[in-house]
Amino acid sequence: MSNTPSSTGTAESQLVTRAQAGKYLTFRLNSEEYGLEILKVREIIGLIDITQVPRTPHYIRGVINLRGKVIPILDLRMKFDMEATDDTEETCIIVVDASTQKGTISMGVLVDAVSEVLDIQQNEIENPPAFGSGVDVDYILGIGKIKDTVKILLDIDRVLDTCDISAFGDVEGDQDVEIGEEAINEQMSENE
Repeated sequence: MSNTPSSTGTAESQLVTRAQAGKYLTFRLNSEEYGLEILKVREIIGLIDITQVPRTPHYIRGVINLRGKVIPILDLRMKFDMEATDDTEETCIIVVDASTQKGTISMGVLVDAVSEVLDIQQNEIENPPAFGSGVDVDYILGIGKIKDTVKILLDIDRVLDTCDISAFGDVEGDQDVEIGEEAINEQMSENE
């Protein structure tokens, strides 16, 4: 879904090509709605025991054992400097495939609740707004305008930057598992 911006375009035209029409898994943090490209999502699981890892950034919750594989868990609410809240029955982990310089790794993203899979058309996506030179919006692919709502479409590779990934050394992704949209919808139904 993501295209690499051309090196000849302006910064504004480069942003236009980042968010593409397609399917996005939407989720909630606080009262805001966000979206991830469905092709980056491996699976959705309910909240399970997370083992804390010493000396990691405050937004790294720890690691889980998912079918014999150790997966680092990042609390997206904390990463975005939002107020901490208690976990609820809707709190879940979205396991994503993040692209790094060393390849693709699996990482869990803790969110307040998963909403739905949306098919967002190109005419429903706008560039991230410019907030000035002091505000970094590189992690935003675009803004989805769905009916009367706004969904912030995230570039999960940029959200899970190298600082987050390097906190766990050489954790490698599991390339063998493919989860399709039907399986994700099924997992979302189970989490309700």
